[in-house]
Amino acid sequence: MKTCKQKALEWGISERTVNDLCKKGRIPGAVKNGGRWQIPDEAIKPEDGRISSGRYVRARGQEKLRSLPIGISDYARAQSEYYYVDKTLLIKEFLDKKPMVSLFTRPRRFGKTLNMDMLRCFFEISEEDTSKYFEDTMIWQCGDAYTSHQGKYPVIFLTFKDVKFDSWQATLDKIKDLLQAEFGRHAKILNGSQLADYEKEYFSKMLNGSASYIDLTVALEKLSKMLASYYGVAPIIIIDEYDTPIQEGYSKDFYNEIIDFMRVFFSGAFKDNRNLSYGFLTGILRIAQESIFSGLNNLSVNSIMDEDYSQFFGFTSSEVYEMLQYYGMTDKMEELKEWYDGYLFGNEEIYNPWSVINYVSKKGIPQAYWVNTGKNEILVDVLQAATEEIKGQLYDLLQGECVITRIDQNVVYRALAEDPDNIFSLLLVAGYLKTPKKELQPDGSYLCEVSIPNKEIAAVYKSEILFHLMQIGAITRTTANKIAESLFACNYTKLQKAIAEYLDKSVSFYDGGTEGFYHGLVLGLIALMDNQYRIKSNRESGDGRYDITMFPREKKYPGIIMEFKWKADLKEEEMEQFAADALRQIDEKRYDAELIELGVTPIFKLGIAFSGKRVKVKTI
Repeated sequence: MKTCKQKALEWGISERTVNDLCKKGRIPGAVKNGGRWQIPDEAIKPEDGRISSGRYVRARGQEKLRSLPIGISDYARAQSEYYYVDKTLLIKEFLDKKPMVSLFTRPRRFGKTLNMDMLRCFFEISEEDTSKYFEDTMIWQCGDAYTSHQGKYPVIFLTFKDVKFDSWQATLDKIKDLLQAEFGRHAKILNGSQLADYEKEYFSKMLNGSASYIDLTVALEKLSKMLASYYGVAPIIIIDEYDTPIQEGYSKDFYNEIIDFMRVFFSGAFKDNRNLSYGFLTGILRIAQESIFSGLNNLSVNSIMDEDYSQFFGFTSSEVYEMLQYYGMTDKMEELKEWYDGYLFGNEEIYNPWSVINYVSKKGIPQAYWVNTGKNEILVDVLQAATEEIKGQLYDLLQGECVITRIDQNVVYRALAEDPDNIFSLLLVAGYLKTPKKELQPDGSYLCEVSIPNKEIAAVYKSEILFHLMQIGAITRTTANKIAESLFACNYTKLQKAIAEYLDKSVSFYDGGTEGFYHGLVLGLIALMDNQYRIKSNRESGDGRYDITMFPREKKYPGIIMEFKWKADLKEEEMEQFAADALRQIDEKRYDAELIELGVTPIFKLGIAFSGKRVKVKTI
């Protein structure tokens, strides 16, 4: 018997890939012994040239490769017409556990909608023989205990992923349209004798668009009862991206209205509903604090912190490697890993599936593909709510450092205003952070070490920080570039001019209220230089705490220390004195101690004074 490492060397693939192949039963005879896989000496590497575990791999002599399913959330189409990464064992894991109602919380673009449509296609009664979409997949190899459920349930399916409107009325109208379409999908039950006249009357109101607000709140409850009466089997209810309209409500000021509606809407569907076989919901947030799921004691929550179902949303390392094999791009594995790997769901290392697919489709051009699928309002909200301390931690993350914080999975959007420390919880569940280390606390929260997952998300942070500054101060990229260039050239006259130009043109006199304002402003401006510098803020060095120190990543760049002073209504000579005082403080407090210890030379020291829209820079 051989280890995964030995077989990895023999087969020319990564050890992690071999381990994943063992876990998925792809290597006959592999057994786990003491937590490690043991593989028969004669075991042969799973070959190309066949359909393996539902993933399409290149057949010998095959000329045309399958297209990648960019933006395809229809399971039947994705599985039959495109390269499909098989996630059907999600069905097996669910049927083994059989929770009454399951909530899966994952970041956007991690395959939630496609997986929910897969569940619909598998379980739903249909005039079409939908078993053909599963015959070449892993679930079909699991036996009658699982395949016997295929095509046996009526299914109610709603996706709220496009319910993004500026007002409550428009949002309600869209939800009404979605319900109308779903009732229409089941209109055949009106032809049966199982429904009472009052049920047919209600059904007709939903179809013709005359349903009232109250009618809409009980729609899932009533439709599930009618479907159960017609088919003799209680339906499955699937709600995809349930919290999208709630996010919109938060940012567009109809939060209370959408919460009040959803509370009744979901209660009728999932709480003590005798006409329910199983329920599935997906979203980004749990939103338990809003009592949307109040009293729902049959709800099983599966978050990014949990080990259950961890490999079914996003791509595992072995799945990515197989995709690269199929498209002849295995030489891109390391670059792809740097850009799109790094997420941890439970203990499973996960790649961003949207970005991987786009990267492969673009023949290996690394970009922030995930970023371009949305407006990233969450980061804007975070920056607006962040305290100066939290902004400093966000900049630390941008420099590749870790931050220790408490993670509450029940965080809601309006909790940002109540407790800005919830920022990190929100960023984590939304896909902007990973948790290399975590420790469960007695209250159900986690004490975590968080960091940025990969290059793609680092690019998001950088661009969004600049975007936020552009929003609050109309900063131009030209101004940011001038500031960066002046620091590189140690041209402090140019630096003063660039900052003064920015202050004069774009910052209201009333914005310049505290030293912290100017500190954050400068910190944001220089954050774009993180490729050349590690930037630290408000850290101890020598005999005090400096404002900003820039540590060069290469010896050809100097170390830079900045100290700020601020006071309202200063005269020109007083500005000179304040800048000189800031410069003297750098020496008196020995703020250069850390740079000297690292052997950085030369070290440039900047004393910067602010007053309203004016700035003065002094250096030795």
